[in-house]
Amino acid sequence: MRFRAFLQLIPEPYASMVYVVVYTGLRPSELIALRWRNVHADSITIDERCCRGDWGAPKSEASNATIAVNRSVIDRIYRMKSLTVEIRAGTAVRRYPVVKSSRPDDLVFQSVVKGSPMRDNNVLTRFIKPAARAVGMPWVNWRSLRTTHATWLKMAGADVKDAQAQMRHSRSSITLDIYQQFVPESQRRAVDRLTALAEPALVN
Repeated sequence: MRFRAFLQLIPEPYASMVYVVVYTGLRPSELIALRWRNVHADSITIDERCCRGDWGAPKSEASNATIAVNRSVIDRIYRMKSLTVEIRAGTAVRRYPVVKSSRPDDLVFQSVVKGSPMRDNNVLTRFIKPAARAVGMPWVNWRSLRTTHATWLKMAGADVKDAQAQMRHSRSSITLDIYQQFVPESQRRAVDRLTALAEPALVN
C-alpha cells in the first residue's frame, strides 16, 4: 500500500503526525496544539489551535469537540514516549527523546531539539513532501491528508452526518463536497471496461 511506504520514509515524530491526521481528520493547527490532556482512551478532544506561533480557539464552534478515534491512533501517540531520534550536529550525532515531557498540559508533538511548538509549513516542506514525491504523490499537503480521512470514512460506509461530526464541519454541504470527490472502485472498473470495448487494440 502506497500510504504505508510513504509513512516509512518519514522520520518520527513527523510520521506519527501524518498518521494521526489521516486517521482523525485533525487540521495541522489542531495537531500542533494537541496536549496530553486531550488524548483519551478512545477519543481526542480539540479545544485549541496553534498556527505558526499564533495560538487561539478552534476554527469554529463545530471544531471545538471530542471525536472518536481508532485505538491504533492512541497506541501510536503513546508509542512516541519510548522513541528517540538521532540528529547530526557537524560530525557528532545527538540523540533526543521524541517526547521530552508528557504532563497534562505538555504538547503531544514537540520540536525534536527544543520541545517547542512545531511549524506546519516546516514539517510539510522538510519531511512530508519529499517522502510523498518519492512514492509518486507530489500533490500531498496537509489538506489532502485531512480529506483522505473523509474519503476513507466514505469507503468504510460512514453516513455523511457522522462524517460531518468527525470532520467537525459547520455544514454538511462541506462534507458532501469531499464525499462527492470520491470515485468508487466499481466506477473505475466500469470505465476500464469501456476503454477495453472501444479500443481493444490498445489494451491487448
